[in-house]
Amino acid sequence: MSGDGRRVLVAGFATRHVVQSAYRAGYLPYAVDHFCDQDLSWYTEDRIRFDDLTELPSCIQVMCERHPIDLMVVTSGAEQVTSCVPLLGTPSNTIDRMLDKLETGQFFKEYGISTPPPVEEGDYPAMLKPRRGAGGWRNRIIRNAAERDAWVAEFENTPYLLQNVVQGIPASVSCLSDGHRAVAIATNEQILRDSKEAPYGFSGSVTPFTHSLNHLMVRFAERTAAACGCIGSIGIDFVMGDTPWAIEINPRFQATVDTIEMAYDCNMFQFHLNACRGILPTVPLSVKGYAVRKILFADKDMTLSYDLRRFHPTIADIPWPGSFFEEGEAIVSVFGTGRTREDALDLLNTNITSIRRYIHQ
Repeated sequence: MSGDGRRVLVAGFATRHVVQSAYRAGYLPYAVDHFCDQDLSWYTEDRIRFDDLTELPSCIQVMCERHPIDLMVVTSGAEQVTSCVPLLGTPSNTIDRMLDKLETGQFFKEYGISTPPPVEEGDYPAMLKPRRGAGGWRNRIIRNAAERDAWVAEFENTPYLLQNVVQGIPASVSCLSDGHRAVAIATNEQILRDSKEAPYGFSGSVTPFTHSLNHLMVRFAERTAAACGCIGSIGIDFVMGDTPWAIEINPRFQATVDTIEMAYDCNMFQFHLNACRGILPTVPLSVKGYAVRKILFADKDMTLSYDLRRFHPTIADIPWPGSFFEEGEAIVSVFGTGRTREDALDLLNTNITSIRRYIHQ
């Protein structure tokens, strides 16, 4: 399909999930992406890889000079970039407060939504997290000043905040907003890395998420999404304990796109564009089954010699043969689906077992 309004630039640290959704919706995607994996090339007209997020603006400019791009959408890391191409999503002047976790906590309080309260220096244990940034990979529970100082040294004086530690299941609600109204379309359980280096780093999702307090979580999410002024696809993260604790706002496409589309048989890119044009779903989506995605990380420095594309569509974010990975780097995403959560997880584990043999060849 071609024509005016169909050429879409997707920019951000990782874009494959959004590019693939746009491709399925009939658009012509272009990408500026950190990874530029094999499957990104299957769905894009052109792509540019960058190493550091500081390179994003210049890479976007180069892409726009190469091609007559009609519009742009962003993923994590690109929320505040500017371009001469019309942006479909939240304007950068609106998004700034939502990217600051300290400001977001105050926002939740203003709207009567439970959020972990801040704690003072010296009041341990505490959850320490950077004020800005996505993925949760730098979040730590610290128990003394020495652990705080080690974190500050590791991340080079990154501004941070301290919060009360709350217990529960990490979850999220995916919403669509036109800037004034919002509807929740999916609930997701988040899978964390649970490793020594990044215990709270995002490593996948299960969709849908079922919990006795889902009705409260959805209500809080819709209230947040409607009030924050963000437009399009918006994710609200929670910890589901004795109450839904609102954690942060993701004012752009989330990493749960794959499992949402699988579980609900929908197209998130088209939903996002419709919301940006003031069109929101009027009826709840029907669950078709459960879907799970898990990211596999390198357990040591390694070079991938095998071409994993034979496992598609069981996997995504497929690296090129010969790619080098440092210990802890993401290698590939693996999926599982099923009639129940247990069925989906069982298939996921079967798929992971098969794929790991080839990763370590």
